[in-house]
Amino acid sequence: MAGLGKSWGRYRIGVVLLGTIALAGFCVVLWFLRKSHYVSDPLFDAYLEMAGSLIAFTFAANAMVRFRGTHDRISLILAFGFVLAGLIEAGSSMSFYHGMLVPPPGGAQISLGWLAGRTLLGVLLLAALIVEKRIPVSRDPGKEIAGVTLIVGAVAYLTSVFYFMLPRAPKVHPGAFVPRGWDLLPAVIYIVATVGYGWRLRRTTAALDRALFIAAGLNVICHITMSQSQRMLDAPYTLAHGLVVLSYVVVLGGTLLDNAQLFDQVSRMAASDSLTGLANHRRLLEALENEIERSRRNGRQFAVLLFDLDGLKKINDKYGHLTGSRAIKRLGSVLRNSSRMIDTPARFGGDEFALVLPEAGGHEAEQAATRICEKLATDGEEPFVSVSVGQAVYPADGTTIEQLLGAADLALYRMKRRGPGKFHLRHLVACL
Repeated sequence: MAGLGKSWGRYRIGVVLLGTIALAGFCVVLWFLRKSHYVSDPLFDAYLEMAGSLIAFTFAANAMVRFRGTHDRISLILAFGFVLAGLIEAGSSMSFYHGMLVPPPGGAQISLGWLAGRTLLGVLLLAALIVEKRIPVSRDPGKEIAGVTLIVGAVAYLTSVFYFMLPRAPKVHPGAFVPRGWDLLPAVIYIVATVGYGWRLRRTTAALDRALFIAAGLNVICHITMSQSQRMLDAPYTLAHGLVVLSYVVVLGGTLLDNAQLFDQVSRMAASDSLTGLANHRRLLEALENEIERSRRNGRQFAVLLFDLDGLKKINDKYGHLTGSRAIKRLGSVLRNSSRMIDTPARFGGDEFALVLPEAGGHEAEQAATRICEKLATDGEEPFVSVSVGQAVYPADGTTIEQLLGAADLALYRMKRRGPGKFHLRHLVACL
């Protein structure tokens, strides 16, 4: 226990030391940026603004797709938030060029569009955390969209009122320790958001959640950097705009990864049985159709095995339906673990299963059936279950899906009528 405490102490010291080094390095970078004579091309800044707006709109579209699939409230709120942020950035870009053509009297002013847009997005990040904690899953997507529209609208209105009702427009103070002090307000908001999303990572591992944590941290760095800008298009100004775009890229990447996983999950669910995880009836028919087409081209045979649990009703009556479902899952697990990579184990329906064996004949099908029966008989679980098996081989027993399944099903029920036993006969196999 003492050793564990010492290890934890050394870990904390290491974290503090690395954090101190990183902070010192960041301060040095800020100092060099502030002293730099770099001035960005206005056209480059325009490209950054447009890229940020386009990425924000793209993220919003993907976040809505994610909300439709998962009913995640954070995705919904941020979708609206990023749309507004993209619109504000596009508008502030136009205002920037107007300021370049007609300089404002009394010195350089901080863009209210920049402050309002950045503050709005930070507040919505926090609002998404609060709403998600209160009610994590949406029950009525239509009503939720309406509710979130009101929330985002209220936040946008209050943020705009706060900045645009200021008695004097915020100005840049060249030479001051913090030339753009107003940029520290969004920085504080994003610091709180970074801490909140960092805590949230303890209970979730989605790519978007990690991306939001990273993006919030990047926005903290962005606004601290922008606070050191003494004039438009200088080095801190340009880097801050680049960090905004980078944060958008990060959240878009996290959303795309989550959506890709969501689509993959939906595809698997559409083609698999929910209880056993094996292929479902539709996927089984597709596999049989593909094998028939392949066998017609190369002239090779393939086999189909049908399995039926013996006495499932008795198991349900004696042990309960949970045990009966467990028996079905046991057979499904044995089928999956006993199949080759090219085989297709599937749940045919109820307590019936099928196994498609490409490039296999009657002898190979009997060997596979025997192997599956032996593994099921020795799985070590109670109650003991038995299965009956029927097989069919293409093209000897049929050249269509209906003929093959019909032949296998007929063989299976012939064996069931004979009663449980153990045989190794073509078309007739039963296993205890």
